[in-house]
Amino acid sequence: MTNNTFNQPQSIKKQQLDVLTTLQSELSEELSNILSYWISNTVDDVNGGFWGKIDNDNMITADAPKGSVLNARILWSVSAAYNQNPDEAYLQLAHRAYEYIKAYFVDDELGGVYWSVDYRGQKLDTKKQVYANAFVIYALSEYYIASGKEDAKTEAIDLFNLLIDKSYDVNKTGYFEAFTREWQPIDDLRLSAKDANEKKTMNTHLHVLEAYTNLYRIWPDKELKKQIETLLNNFFDHFIDPATNHLVLFFDEDWNRRSDTVSFGHDIEATWLLLEAAEVIGNHDLILKAREICISIAGATTEGLDVDGGLWYEYEPNGNHLIKEKHWWVQAEAMVGFYNAWQVSSDKKYLEQAIANWAFVKNKILDKQNGEWFWGIKADGSIMPGEDKAGLWKCPYHNSRACLEIIKRINISK
Repeated sequence: MTNNTFNQPQSIKKQQLDVLTTLQSELSEELSNILSYWISNTVDDVNGGFWGKIDNDNMITADAPKGSVLNARILWSVSAAYNQNPDEAYLQLAHRAYEYIKAYFVDDELGGVYWSVDYRGQKLDTKKQVYANAFVIYALSEYYIASGKEDAKTEAIDLFNLLIDKSYDVNKTGYFEAFTREWQPIDDLRLSAKDANEKKTMNTHLHVLEAYTNLYRIWPDKELKKQIETLLNNFFDHFIDPATNHLVLFFDEDWNRRSDTVSFGHDIEATWLLLEAAEVIGNHDLILKAREICISIAGATTEGLDVDGGLWYEYEPNGNHLIKEKHWWVQAEAMVGFYNAWQVSSDKKYLEQAIANWAFVKNKILDKQNGEWFWGIKADGSIMPGEDKAGLWKCPYHNSRACLEIIKRINISK
């Protein structure tokens, strides 16, 4: 949760205020629906923790692996929800997630967290993916705010120090992507099969930045602040293409560009996370730069908007190929990113885009029968088959965070 003061448009007309009041009411209800789904459907009372996989029909795969990213995102989501609305059910689920992460994902011998365990909690994929470790920092920081447990804060700080020691590139800055369990070089650095096998990625850096920003709220350390400033400059200097205002996704260790793919969801997600980081550390120069850049990126992201208000997934410039899928997380980030762009610029088109995207989500992404959000839809409007409702990647993080962020921002604007 952010604790900075958002810059509101100078004047909010009564008509806009009415729209925002309706939006806030709907998102409050949807947030409750999302979290109720996770409380009611995902708790594994047989083996502990949470089920590793649930399909669109709410069928559980009882022997599915359990991922550190899923568990960290559950911990963050319910902790953040509790911090905005102190419902004891949220805190109890947060305790469960925290205890499971400590018991099964934390490598007490060599440090860091494993990528996955099996359904019984036994070590499965023991690689140290920096992305996953960042999400645990992010979640532990939020959980500390909710629970007051000093151990959670200490564990988040220890993970930060570990990433600096093991992953940070002291010569050229940035973070190397992944390591073996022993924190040695590893051949396959990828988060997923679709990724390029490169040493520095935008996705990991964005979520390291997000994690460090949340940690700074509970631990305003000078070295941590320097790391956040360096990460912001990594985005300004490398990850943001000045010619297109889209993000570059993959680099080698020397910051040589290794991809041309446009990820519309990551573009719009970065707009508000970059500004949030600059505001949380209170760096005036970086705030001004982030405000300017976030509008440029938001403008470029509109290239991926469809007439129905949904945001397409990815675009391959070399083959002029648009991947005509609309994924749940892309829509969630569009809601927040365009709302943020309106707050920064006062340009009402961005507010209209945020509201239109929420209308698209209500119409096409919400699963009104089985709960939660579908993974996504195809170009013809049909549900993408064979995808998870909960799994290694399908978590309550993007959609609950979109609700939490916009609810909070509307509260401030009233």
